[in-house]
Amino acid sequence: MDWLAGAYLWIVAAHVIVVIFWMAGMFMLPRYLVYHQEALAAGRAEEAALWTLRETKLRRIILTPAMVAVWVLGLTLATIGQHWGEGWLHAKLLFVLLLSGYHGWAVGYARRLARGEMRLTGRTLRMVNEVPALMAIVIVVLAFVKPF
Repeated sequence: MDWLAGAYLWIVAAHVIVVIFWMAGMFMLPRYLVYHQEALAAGRAEEAALWTLRETKLRRIILTPAMVAVWVLGLTLATIGQHWGEGWLHAKLLFVLLLSGYHGWAVGYARRLARGEMRLTGRTLRMVNEVPALMAIVIVVLAFVKPF
């Protein structure tokens, strides 16, 4: 574990980089879902099929690998830094868990759209589009300000 402690700042840098990748994907996928649903609702099957392809590539190339790396690196940092007893970390982990759940929901909704199932209104879909931004604000404040 000592060799990891020496690499702490490199691990922090890698963690921040993959967080940026994950969040970029988390901002893109919900917007893709809006466009995909609009194409479905308008009966534009070819366009909807393209959105399915885009969503799949985004998920496989960016979203899921980045999320896994965020968790692995974040848990490594918590262990190396001995932060497990700190309240801010517990709160941050809760919000990262919620964001991971949102990730899963968005991927699931993309799969439903691929099958032609539209369960939300366009307005609702646009509103849930804001969830990653709100979560990111809370997570960044907890990680950097450490209010408790």
